Amino acid sequence: MRKILYALKTIFVWLFVLLAVSMMLFTIISSTVFNRNDRNLFGYKMYIVNSDSMASTDFNAGDLILVKSVNPSSLQEGDIVTFISQNTHSFGETITHKIRSLTFDAQGNPGFITYGTTTNTDDETIVTYPQIIGKYQGHIPYLGRFFGFLKTTPGYFLCIFLPFLLVIINEAVRFFKLLRNYKQEQTSELQEEKNKLLEELQALKKEMDVHRAILTGSRFSDKDPNNKPSDPNYFDREFYNNNSFNFEDDDDFEWRR
Repeated sequence: MRKILYALKTIFVWLFVLLAVSMMLFTIISSTVFNRNDRNLFGYKMYIVNSDSMASTDFNAGDLILVKSVNPSSLQEGDIVTFISQNTHSFGETITHKIRSLTFDAQGNPGFITYGTTTNTDDETIVTYPQIIGKYQGHIPYLGRFFGFLKTTPGYFLCIFLPFLLVIINEAVRFFKLLRNYKQEQTSELQEEKNKLLEELQALKKEMDVHRAILTGSRFSDKDPNNKPSDPNYFDREFYNNNSFNFEDDDDFEWRR
C-alpha cells in the first residue's frame, strides 16, 4: 500500500512539474507570437479574437485563430482573411472577416469587399492586396481567453507560481527526510561499532584473565591437601619458597615448614 501511495505521489508531483513548465513555455511563446504580424510559429500567425463579428458562423471572441500567408491573388469569395483595417473606427487594427466579393478601389487597385457574418454588414473600406496578412486556417476555442487569464495576477499565481511552489515544498520535505534518515543510519552505525568495540574489549579482558591465571596459578594451602591445582605440571613458586624439602629418598620425600 505504501508503494502505491508513493507511486501516486510521484506521478502527482511530476504532473505538477509538467504543468508548471508547460504554462511557462506557453506564456513565453504566446507573448512573442500571439497578435504579432511579424512573427509566426511553424508558418502560422496566431491572433486572439476580440469580438464576435464572426461568431454566427466560424469563431468567437476569446478563440485563437491560425492564419497562413498566401498570395492575395489566389483568394476567392467566401474565404476568410486577416488584414490591417483601414476603417475609421478600427484603423490599424488586425481584423479577420469573410470576403463577400472581389473588386477594385478608387485608384484601380484590386481588392476585396469584406464583412462580419454576425452583422452581415460590409466593412467601410475596400481591403487591397498590401493590407492582406493571410488566410484563416482554423481556430482553437478559448485558448486566447485562457492566455488573457494567464496574463493576470491570479492566473500567474494559479498556473505558474503555485505549481512551482508545491514542487519546491515537496522537494524540501524529501530532502529533510533523506537528511534525517542519513543521520539515523550514521547513529546506528556508530552504535554498532561501539558495541563491537565493547565486545572486543570484554573478550580481550577474559583472555588476559586466563593468561594471568596460567602465569600466577591458583593459591592453595598445605593444610588442605585437596586444594591443589588440577594440572600435574603446575608449580607454585610462593608455595616452594615458604616450604623446605628433604629428598633423601628418590621415591618419597617429606616436607616441613
